[in-house]
Amino acid sequence: MTNYQFKLDAIINKIKDIGAENIGLQFPEGLKIHATQLASEIETKTGATVLISGDPCWGACDLSDREMEGLVDLLVHFGHTPLPIEYKVPTLFIEASYQLESMQILNESLMFLEGKEKIGLVTTTQHLHLLDDAANFLEENGKQVIMKEGSGTRKGQVLGCNFSSVQNLPVDAFLYLGSGNFHPLGIKLSTQKPVIIADPYLNQVRNIDEFADRILRIRFARITRAKEAQKFGILLSSKVGQSRWELAKSLKKMIHKGGKEAYLILLDEINPPSLMPFMDLDAFIVTACPRIAIDDSEMYEKPLLTPHELEIVLGVREWEDYKMDEIKY
Repeated sequence: MTNYQFKLDAIINKIKDIGAENIGLQFPEGLKIHATQLASEIETKTGATVLISGDPCWGACDLSDREMEGLVDLLVHFGHTPLPIEYKVPTLFIEASYQLESMQILNESLMFLEGKEKIGLVTTTQHLHLLDDAANFLEENGKQVIMKEGSGTRKGQVLGCNFSSVQNLPVDAFLYLGSGNFHPLGIKLSTQKPVIIADPYLNQVRNIDEFADRILRIRFARITRAKEAQKFGILLSSKVGQSRWELAKSLKKMIHKGGKEAYLILLDEINPPSLMPFMDLDAFIVTACPRIAIDDSEMYEKPLLTPHELEIVLGVREWEDYKMDEIKY
């Protein structure tokens, strides 16, 4: 029995309402295990033909709408909320909300929040429906909860590339409801405020500080190594939601101004094999998904940098002003 709500009835009603005969399904990696079961139920209850996207998917910036254009009448995208970009086929976004079995994890977080009065409550798409109950719980326990909408995000929502909902909030600390370390890391580096993680998957409450310190040491080493680079590859994504053409061109000019070489490289998927033909270059700058340079850096032989890290390499930005790369929609 899954803890995720896939809203199958809403999907079936939508298919019948528009008379769709061919349906595309797309999932982030953690939800792909549910793909065939959902496809079977949709086909059985609607008579439609279902096409499952098997490619990696990292967010609403990475839809398979271009690949499925002309093949499906409707694309059902699970696990993310829509971005203000134009999609090639009609798309139904299903948030795939995760159901908490209890609020015990929030009770445990109170010890970590001791002495902190104003709390910024933050989460990702799968847990947005829990924010009101979580806020009520914290307020009943003497906390003042502060949340706001971001640029292209809902109240209290962060994306892996967008932390605008937490920036400039007058809080003493943030409580992140969800799993993993990347989003809390982004909150920490974007605000310089304490960040506590209430992880319902591991049933664990933890502080992000130790992880953040380790990542910053790794990033400092990458930047230090890249300062010796003479030839840079600027990686540009062909994905509409990740394509930052103007930024890539401005980085090329910045590198040339610093007396070094720069080459623009267009890729759909950035991975170690895709960079093998370009090993004559000394370092790479990622203008696609900001998570690539941080999460996957150990996979690459040459340093992968974010645009802000390039500025540090070139002396345009100080290390003390380190920031996470973001895509604002």
